[in-house]
Amino acid sequence: MSDLSVTIAGVRLPNPVMPASGTYDYSERHDNFFSPAELGAVVNKTIFLNHKPGNKPPRVYEAPCGMLNAIGIPTAGVKDFIENTLPLMRGYGVPVIVSIAGNTSEEFCKLAEIITETGKADMLELNLSCPNLNEGVEWARDKKLLYDIVKLISESTTLPVIAKLSPMVTDIAEMGLIAEEAGASALAVFNTYRGMVIDINTMKPVLGNIAGGLSGPAIHPLAVYSVYSTYKRVSIPIIGMGGIASWKDAVEFILAGATAVAVGMYNFVNPMIMIEVIEGMSRYLHEKGISNIRDIVGKAHR
Repeated sequence: MSDLSVTIAGVRLPNPVMPASGTYDYSERHDNFFSPAELGAVVNKTIFLNHKPGNKPPRVYEAPCGMLNAIGIPTAGVKDFIENTLPLMRGYGVPVIVSIAGNTSEEFCKLAEIITETGKADMLELNLSCPNLNEGVEWARDKKLLYDIVKLISESTTLPVIAKLSPMVTDIAEMGLIAEEAGASALAVFNTYRGMVIDINTMKPVLGNIAGGLSGPAIHPLAVYSVYSTYKRVSIPIIGMGGIASWKDAVEFILAGATAVAVGMYNFVNPMIMIEVIEGMSRYLHEKGISNIRDIVGKAHR
């Protein structure tokens, strides 16, 4: 049996598979299929400090090879998260990654401090690149803003910080290096692409927010290349994500340089996809005679 365990910023994951933020609901609906205790880590839907309603509908559109979403990150706020969701996540016995966002640096830091003080999170993921936001700044698209916010939060928490990057930049590898220099312990590469759909009958945008984030198989080759190019520039672990629809897609990310992977859109299509990815990776390693998955991280570069 091959060893699927990996380590990110000193935190051991039993396997390298986790849900992308916002694509997995920790409720009995999913427990009917499998237990999140089988995953490498659990990740929540991004939270803000206070209640946020999200965008007006329609919020989701099925594209030919993926999905456009303009959810707007509705959240009940950190108090509700700590009382209701965080205990569930902690109870699965695998590392807990808490995804947070803020409209100001003060809000971001306050949220990081609150989550740190609970003692129930293993890592923080900074949602710096969500294209759903229609207020504030997209931190991940500006070099100085990215550096300043990652540095500020890294210095305000004892938890490892994962900087989630945006593909909507000229050079994502450079942004990854900036985040590392600012104190990030790992990178999530990457969030969704900005896109839109227009109804030719109404002659209006389909989504209530006009534009949304494109995810799914359409962006997979772009995401793999982003991981590949970023791996060459940084020395911290990368969590690869974007269009994973099978275990083969996940293995591609590992070979490109990702230490772990996050499955997003396809959780809505196949509720067993993450388990299938874990099982497929295990078979792949066994068939190749590879004793542990760490031996193939970045193998495409060698």
